[in-house]
Amino acid sequence: MQDLLKTFDLAPAALGHLTSAVQFGFITGTLAFAFLTIADRFSPSKVFFYSALFGALFNLGMTWEGNTAGSLLLLRFLTGFSLAGIYPVGMKIASDYYRKGLGTSLGFLVGALVVGTAFPHLLRAFTGNEALPWKLVLFITSALAAFGGIIILLLVPDGPYRRPMLIKNFSAFISVFKIKEFRAAAFGYFGHMWELYAFWAFVPFILAMYKQLHPNLSFDTSLMSFIVIGSGGIACVTGGFISRRLGSKRTAATALFLSGLCCLLSPLSLLQSSVEILLIFLIFWGLVVVADSPLFSTLVAKHAPEEARGTALTIVNSIGFAITIFSIQLLNFLSLQISHYYLFLFLAPGPVLGLYFLYRKRNATKL
Repeated sequence: MQDLLKTFDLAPAALGHLTSAVQFGFITGTLAFAFLTIADRFSPSKVFFYSALFGALFNLGMTWEGNTAGSLLLLRFLTGFSLAGIYPVGMKIASDYYRKGLGTSLGFLVGALVVGTAFPHLLRAFTGNEALPWKLVLFITSALAAFGGIIILLLVPDGPYRRPMLIKNFSAFISVFKIKEFRAAAFGYFGHMWELYAFWAFVPFILAMYKQLHPNLSFDTSLMSFIVIGSGGIACVTGGFISRRLGSKRTAATALFLSGLCCLLSPLSLLQSSVEILLIFLIFWGLVVVADSPLFSTLVAKHAPEEARGTALTIVNSIGFAITIFSIQLLNFLSLQISHYYLFLFLAPGPVLGLYFLYRKRNATKL
């Protein structure tokens, strides 16, 4: 990003704007996909392919030397918009293939997302201060995106349980919330999302701060960030298998409770001087903070009407990712106002409210 700012002579504030443009594009895209019921009216595999292809092209467009600040913001927005046809549509494809074992299959899918999220930290750990040329990064990521879309198109046809929406229903993204079991799962997911991305965003910050306060300690912040965040990929897969025995709702609730407990215990962990205890605590938190994500998506898919499942997953994703902007910005603001040791306490309301909505009517859902 720094190279990008220098190449196009952009102001430092443009870095935040370019990053936010991707998230805003994704939220706008998921709202549009949900309103137009794209994933339910059209072949999910083809939607995935075209979204990956257009996302790759918009991403590659950043390398054009004639770009301006406005065109770069538009390209990042369109890249984020294209992602709306990747993640939620990927979950729709999985739900079309599995009725039993959906939690396990989504565990692998979300686990891949988690490892992908953590991967830049690993890359940073091995390259140190010698960053890869920014154009090369864009060429590689664009090629991988297009390749992923081609794989889905050629090797993953529409699933046997797909029920296409034959009649256009532009109110489906709202009407699904009338289903109380769906509503409970969705609001549980929203509570989970309040915590998840803010935790991920601030893990490197907390580790760097801890290292500064204890200069005698020696550990690689980037590598530790990868381990803390990336370990969640294992938790997603493991949680999927555990849910076969305990049920998706109970397994998700247990993970959400444990991650909420970590929020409350975070000051104690950050105030002590043992790096081993800190890392064990953060790795455990990294496991439980995302283990419930595929299970909430499983519950959402299970309780949505078959012909509107893709739309339901998309709108829940849209609202969930919009919530992450508020929690990240809140921590960003509070980091300038209070001691960093107490930042994560403000993530606790997410799990608390998520559990409240999930169990507000205990007998509403039988798993």
